[in-house]
Amino acid sequence: MVIRLMMLGAFLLLAGRLVDVQVLHAGTYAAAARGESSQTVVLPSLRGGLYARDGSPLALSTATSDVVADDFLVVHPVQTALALSPLLNVPAATLAIELHQRSGYVVLTRQLSEANAQKISADAIPGITLVDDSQRTVTNGNLASPVLGFTNASGAGAAGLEYGDNQQLAGQAGKETIIESPSGVSLPQAPVTGRVSSTAGTGLELTIDTQLQYETEQALARAIGSSHAQSGTAVVMDVKTGQILSMANLVSTHPNASATAGTAATAATAATPGAAGAATGGVVPIGPKDSVDEASSNLAVAQLYEPGSVFKLVTFSAALQDGLINPHSVFSVPDQLRLDGSTFHDAEPHATESLTATQILAQSSNIGTSEIAQGLGEQRLLAQVKNLGFGQPTGLKFPGESLGLLATAAQWEPTDIVSLPIGQVDAVSPLQVLDAYNAVANGGVFIAPKLVRATVSSSGVPTAAGPSLSHQAFSPQIDAELTSMLEQVVTSGTGNSAAVPGYTVAGKTGTAQIPTPGKDSYVTGAYMASFVGFAPAVNPTLSMIVVLDRPTPIFGGTVAAPVFSQIMSYALHRYDIPTTPGATTKVPPTSGGPSLSNQVQDIT
Repeated sequence: MVIRLMMLGAFLLLAGRLVDVQVLHAGTYAAAARGESSQTVVLPSLRGGLYARDGSPLALSTATSDVVADDFLVVHPVQTALALSPLLNVPAATLAIELHQRSGYVVLTRQLSEANAQKISADAIPGITLVDDSQRTVTNGNLASPVLGFTNASGAGAAGLEYGDNQQLAGQAGKETIIESPSGVSLPQAPVTGRVSSTAGTGLELTIDTQLQYETEQALARAIGSSHAQSGTAVVMDVKTGQILSMANLVSTHPNASATAGTAATAATAATPGAAGAATGGVVPIGPKDSVDEASSNLAVAQLYEPGSVFKLVTFSAALQDGLINPHSVFSVPDQLRLDGSTFHDAEPHATESLTATQILAQSSNIGTSEIAQGLGEQRLLAQVKNLGFGQPTGLKFPGESLGLLATAAQWEPTDIVSLPIGQVDAVSPLQVLDAYNAVANGGVFIAPKLVRATVSSSGVPTAAGPSLSHQAFSPQIDAELTSMLEQVVTSGTGNSAAVPGYTVAGKTGTAQIPTPGKDSYVTGAYMASFVGFAPAVNPTLSMIVVLDRPTPIFGGTVAAPVFSQIMSYALHRYDIPTTPGATTKVPPTSGGPSLSNQVQDIT
């Protein structure tokens, strides 16, 4: 009887526990079980593409699948390996070994094409699972890679536009809940719940013209190789819209290169006694086996440098606007002047001569420019620097873009009234210089540059981007005078190698010294050579800048201007721009450049 009572009590306790677990608290335990076995899985979205202005693809993502095996569920490893081998393009012997690992989770291949993935899915092979993935394909190799950027191993943007517009390109990932074993293997025939589909990313149609981009990179690469420059950048812009048609950023990869690109100027440096206009020779040639590759960053917006003579636009535009000068104003220009213990000079000794404002700009006279600047004064100069877009965002919102480093009223030194007007002191980016000259080409209207022309939906429908922001930088009358003066730079000044047969060209050369990092001095023999301008000079269509870092020869009129001529000539013909009546048809020199007297006067 005692034993029976004990057994009955045990039975009642067991029954009570069962009722508690399976009835009273069934929901709680079921939820706990699901929490231990259910797993929320991310469903990746398909990344939006990057397209050229004509709609051709530059970077595309295609849907792929990763093939995963639960080798505990693979009943016949050898037969399964033989079936999968032709679809995965993996030897059957290799697959058979992997299917015998007994780990429960074996990745047989990644990024399998959708066609082959569908065949595997249709065969419903036991133990074989497909996981959604994607593959990013760049269709034109490294063309414009510093602009486009790249994605990392997880598929997220890591540089360039891929990084800057990652959120838009990436889309929205989905999710679903599956049932897994404690070892993390999906249970067969388990229900899938809570599915939220992914949303494909939005693509970007860029302003880049792939044909012009290719020609720009080829011409720039030849110039870097022939001049032994360390790096170079060239940008072509649509004058009226600010759309960037090509943006090339190249570096020399020769092992003997003494410095990396992008370090030409990282701080605004005050002029030192005797530094302005000093010609101290060329850099040591890199060597005959130079090779050129895409830069690791977009030098056009990320590299700062003291611009040299191209910055004289600030002085001349402000002086014209304030009525201090006109193109025919005459100045008595010595070859040097002393100010606050410092000596400034033109690059070549000369007797005091009478020069018009146009001649001062065309011959790139440092002393003549400083005479005009002293009539403007500190505050007016500083205001015009900002009016032309320096020290401010360009509007591209490009990753790594630098605003520049400008002298302020609080930092002003007495010698800055000479140094700043000739392109020393302030550090700017090549694109900022182009933006300023594009304002001259655009009738005095400053327009922000643009790289994205439209967004593209997942179904391929483009939506045009809004127009770039703009403001009036100077009046049309002043603009016409500036354009005429800049034409003389090409026809009779330091920039004759920038001429384009059949078209009038306006622009400016620059040969700028490179500051020594952390010191109040310049690197001996190191220069930045540039040319910036637009064509046709009457009714301009395209503007462009070319900058070379430490070339030999050092002069912008010798090494940068011919690159401008080559690329601009191609671009004008590509877009069927009518030739200019009366313009010279003479082919400009591609080497040697202007006379020595013009060359050395271009150094600041």
